[in-house]
Amino acid sequence: MLANRLSLERIEEASQLINPVFRNSPQFESELLSRRTGARVFLKVETINPIRSFKGRGADYFVSKLSASVKRLACASAGNFGQGLAYACRKYGLALDVFASVNANPLKLAAISSFGATLHRTGHDFDAAKHAGKAYGQAHGIMFVEDGKEPEISEGAGTIGLELAAIPLDAILIPLGNGALIGGVARWVKHVSPGTQIIGVCAAAAPSMQQSWERNCVIETLTAATIADGIGVRVPIPEAVEDTRDLVDQIALVGDRAMRRAMREAFHELGLLLEPSGAAGLAALRLYGRVLRGQRVGVILTGGNASKADQHGILWR
Repeated sequence: MLANRLSLERIEEASQLINPVFRNSPQFESELLSRRTGARVFLKVETINPIRSFKGRGADYFVSKLSASVKRLACASAGNFGQGLAYACRKYGLALDVFASVNANPLKLAAISSFGATLHRTGHDFDAAKHAGKAYGQAHGIMFVEDGKEPEISEGAGTIGLELAAIPLDAILIPLGNGALIGGVARWVKHVSPGTQIIGVCAAAAPSMQQSWERNCVIETLTAATIADGIGVRVPIPEAVEDTRDLVDQIALVGDRAMRRAMREAFHELGLLLEPSGAAGLAALRLYGRVLRGQRVGVILTGGNASKADQHGILWR
C-alpha cells in the first residue's frame, strides 16, 4: 500500500536527527479556546523557529539524507518550503535555486534570499513556478525537490505527530496544501492511536486536494485564488494524494474570511502572529466546533510569515 511509503522508523530517526531549532515546538491546552468551543483544544505552535513555519523539519531531514555527490538543488515554493530548504542547504553547504510566483509574499522571498538561495520569480501562481523550476532543473542537471513527493520531507514533518502523540487526542486539525504535513503526521498518529481522527483543512478557493481525496484520483483546478498561499495548490502531487487515502478521515474547507478572522483572534487573544494558512486549523475549529464538542482536539498552527497586508488587517480589525 503506497500510503505506507512513509516509514515509521524514519520518522523516529528524524525526531533525533533534524536540526534542534525545529524540534519539540510548544504544545499546550488553550483554556480560552476550550471554554469557547466546548472541546479541549491543544495548540501545536510551529512558528517559533528561524523560518517561522514547520517546513524546516522535512527540509532538514531530506537534505541530511542526500548523497555527498549532490551539490545543488532546485525547488518551487510559495515561500515557507523555500525558506526551510534554503536554511538546510546553507547548513549542509549546498547551493539552491528557488522558483516562486511573481505574486508570492515578498517577506518570505526576502527570507529565502537571506539564507543564501538564488531566487527566480516566474509564473502567476505556485504551480506555474513549479513548472518553470522543473524545466530549469532538467536543463541544468540539477535535482528538483518537490515538496509532498519526497518521502523524507513528509517523514520530517511527521515528527510533529510524534510529539503530539504525547497528548491523547480524539482529533487533529491539519492545514492541507500539498500534503507533506498531513501525510507524515497521519502516518505516525494512526500507528500509535488509530482512533484519532485526522482532519485536513483546505482553503475553499483551493480545493484540489479535497476533491482528489474524495474521488481517489488527482483533480486539478483552474485556479487557487486564496489568501492562504501556503495551502493554495491547484495541481496535486499523485504520491501525496495516495498518502492521504487511507490515513485521513475528513477534509474540511474554510474560506478566506474565516481564516482572516482566525488570524485576528490568534493575535489579539492568544498573542500569536499567524499567516492565513497557519490559521486554517483555527478557522475550521470555529466552523466545525459543534461536531468536536467534548473531544480533545489538536490544532497545528503551521506558519507565521504574514504579509504586510495581512499584518495590517490583523492590527486594525
